[in-house]
Amino acid sequence: MILSVLAALLLLLPVALGGRLSRLAQIRIAGRHWLLAGLLLQVAAIGLAGRVARPVLAALHVSSYLVLGAVLWTNRSMPGAGLIGTGGLLNGVTITANGGTLPASVSAMHTAGLHTAGLTADEDFSNSAPMESPTLWFLGDIFAIPASVPLANVFSVGDVIILGGVAVAAVGICGTHWSSPSSLSGTSR
Repeated sequence: MILSVLAALLLLLPVALGGRLSRLAQIRIAGRHWLLAGLLLQVAAIGLAGRVARPVLAALHVSSYLVLGAVLWTNRSMPGAGLIGTGGLLNGVTITANGGTLPASVSAMHTAGLHTAGLTADEDFSNSAPMESPTLWFLGDIFAIPASVPLANVFSVGDVIILGGVAVAAVGICGTHWSSPSSLSGTSR
């Protein structure tokens, strides 16, 4: 949740830098119905945890990254798409390598004030959880926003790169006092 809030705040960054936020409304994402489908796959995987078999949930989670990756590839000419895609790829590969779960650091979860007792992705599905012997653990949720901060949570290197891509996209699309906005000719209208 905190990452979504941070992404929304980064989209407002151009306002502070003298850009035109109205340019965001001009963006037409090619394959936006697939974008919605990818997001719904993630919501389904997380929302159905405990009610549907783990392999089905893992498949939904991994599939969501494939669908969202295809949308990013289709819109790769947009500012920031490369960074967003790189972060998503790091998360997606790590999730796939760990059976549908992004491994989480127990110490990061404690820093964020998240409950870890009985939480394990080795038996039950979770989109992010501690694992016994995770593959690519260093690309998992190893960083934390402290519990003293509202919406504290854990996050990964991929998440940081995605947020960087959102900032590049916002500034690139909206411009600043010092730079012109990018051409929107590469997007479908």
